[in-house]
Amino acid sequence: MSISFQLYSARNFTPWDGVISTLAQVGYTQVEGAGDVYNEPQAFRLLMDTHGITMPSGHFGIADLEKDFSKVVETATILGIKKIVCPYLVEEDRPTDSVGWQAIADRLQVISEKVIAAGFSFAWHNHDFEFFACEDNGAIPMSILLNTVSEMEWEADIAWVVRGGQNPLNWIEKYGSRITVAHAKDIAAAGECVDEDGWADFMTGTMEWQEIGAALKQAGTSMFVVEHDNPNDLIRFTSRSYKNLSNMLESADV
Repeated sequence: MSISFQLYSARNFTPWDGVISTLAQVGYTQVEGAGDVYNEPQAFRLLMDTHGITMPSGHFGIADLEKDFSKVVETATILGIKKIVCPYLVEEDRPTDSVGWQAIADRLQVISEKVIAAGFSFAWHNHDFEFFACEDNGAIPMSILLNTVSEMEWEADIAWVVRGGQNPLNWIEKYGSRITVAHAKDIAAAGECVDEDGWADFMTGTMEWQEIGAALKQAGTSMFVVEHDNPNDLIRFTSRSYKNLSNMLESADV
């Protein structure tokens, strides 16, 4: 099992040379790409190489995957990305019924085939909205996606599963073999970390991560990606989360 870091978490602490230097000093050797780190991929690759950091996975929007696939492949190749992850649907593009979600799944099937044919693996990264029941028949969108796109892996953002009103252990039990990557973040207690959108540093919040981590290990999850959607202190968040995740993965109970 390896530890990575989602660079989206550090978007408010740029420039990136300082961020990458900080991550390397904390102990991270892997990052997950997203957003403007792709603007100059060759320069970013050199920055990572300088600090002994690799980028095994990266987030790319569905529009880029459908309309500018060759650019995605070029960027991923330069950065050394092996796993291409589709991370999000903007609110206006989120269906509310099963027919709409089936259409999204069909689009992801096409993308999945292209990504795999190009020599990468492909995964979907969830938020909470994939766990809100469809208005027409009560189906859960995440199930529609996973049941339709059979070769698509799942990068499970466990905290968003919880915020979606679901028990992550049930989903790990059912789809654990598809969870190759899990995002490691935490939810603060009610009324705490308000300026950080209610998120907490890993294993300092309300989630039962020891039990969740054991279930993910049993399922075969091979990478954990540290994330916080809105930290107010990069050094505190990165160092505390790295230490806690390392200890969890080394624990006999995980």
